[in-house]
Amino acid sequence: MRPGTPRRPALLSAAGLAVFIGAWEAAVRSGVLPASLVPAPSAIPQALIGEIRNGSWFTAIGESLGHYLIGVCLGSLLGIVAGAAVALLPRFAAVQAWIARLLRPIPPLAWIPFTLIWFGPSQAAAAFIIGVGVFWLNYFATWSAVETVDEGLVELAAAFGQGGFARRLGKVILPAALPGMLSGVRSGLGQGWMAVVAAELFGIPGIGQRMNEAAGVLATNVLVLYMLTIALLYGMTDLMFERVTRRFLAWTRA
Repeated sequence: MRPGTPRRPALLSAAGLAVFIGAWEAAVRSGVLPASLVPAPSAIPQALIGEIRNGSWFTAIGESLGHYLIGVCLGSLLGIVAGAAVALLPRFAAVQAWIARLLRPIPPLAWIPFTLIWFGPSQAAAAFIIGVGVFWLNYFATWSAVETVDEGLVELAAAFGQGGFARRLGKVILPAALPGMLSGVRSGLGQGWMAVVAAELFGIPGIGQRMNEAAGVLATNVLVLYMLTIALLYGMTDLMFERVTRRFLAWTRA
């Protein structure tokens, strides 16, 4: 491999992004894309300054973060517990089989009318919608990860005196399943941000509500600003989780 080759993908990505932004700007300025419907990239910094000055940007981010954290934490925890129970307890797996088959195809957004009836436009409603989507990702990831643990490891643990179920679970099964379980958590982090905006479009305070308000007055630059804000928040969340996971699972590469 020639020196400098590892930098090429990053340079090509940066060049591609620059070309995309330049073409977008040119299309708006030339009138190919109507400025009233699609904002020029150069109009977005002005929107950011305005939203910061009136306090809307930080307020919306704070509200959405609150919904996100509660929904993701509850959905992940319940999904992991349920998925592990299905993999480890055959009778429980049989009892819940058709319940899961009936509920799984229902998208989180389909629950919005019920959540508004049950909780009103509140943090609880947003957290519920987020939690539903996150739950199923963790449920299936944990189920698969625990169910596919090598039986040889369990037998070896029993041979070395780890005979009790609780000891095998804590010392062998969960550590072996952990990479797959964390993969489900990571997928849920992304799903959570998508659900946040969708939930808040229906009147729950946060980024989604602010986007809805901006759309009502055709402030498309504000709309794009909050779309980019969500992308940035997701990117930061994913990057932090990836780094934590890499350190947490360092033993798997030893």
